[in-house]
Amino acid sequence: MTGTTGRQHGGSARGRVFTARDLALVAVFAGVMAALGLVPAWTAPGFSVPITAQSMGVMLAGGVLGGRRGALSMLVFLALVAIGLPVLAGGRGGLGVFAGPSVGFLVGFPVAAYVVGVLSERLHGVASATGRLAAALVANLVGGVVVLYVFGVLGMAVNLRIPIDEATTLLWIYVPGDLVKVVVAALVVRAVHAGYPGLLDRAPRRKQTSSV
Repeated sequence: MTGTTGRQHGGSARGRVFTARDLALVAVFAGVMAALGLVPAWTAPGFSVPITAQSMGVMLAGGVLGGRRGALSMLVFLALVAIGLPVLAGGRGGLGVFAGPSVGFLVGFPVAAYVVGVLSERLHGVASATGRLAAALVANLVGGVVVLYVFGVLGMAVNLRIPIDEATTLLWIYVPGDLVKVVVAALVVRAVHAGYPGLLDRAPRRKQTSSV
């Protein structure tokens, strides 16, 4: 008897092409981002980057869809922004927003969603409900806050022509709200996966097949 080890039919989720279902989910989460843009933005006095709900959409896209599809949904959303649709918070849109101080955050959306998604894929197998919630919190904090802040700081430093350390100090006002978004997004993601356990874009497990 000889044993062979192979992948499940269809190959790795990371290697396969996007299906119609994948693209539909991508479109849905691009729409979720646009819907979050309807939540009024607030710009604190002395600050140039508004506080919006849309960074939570980044966490939701990555956490629900996984890295590839989450990042693609953000690229679709940015394409809508670029062609002039007013889907950013405050009804903003058009190429001009990419020349403003928010550009770092915008460019960081796909990367942050990808990081949230990859971490979610790798931590998704945690057995306990508490562990799964903790995993979602970690993924959101690392991808949706830390990674996004790195891009945001660079964007502010370049467009406002200020040093990196000064741009970093401007982030403090965003931290409390973003921590709330981390928790809310984690709760939503866990609820979605509880109802639709096969939704996350993960590579299928290898299985043993044997032949005589």
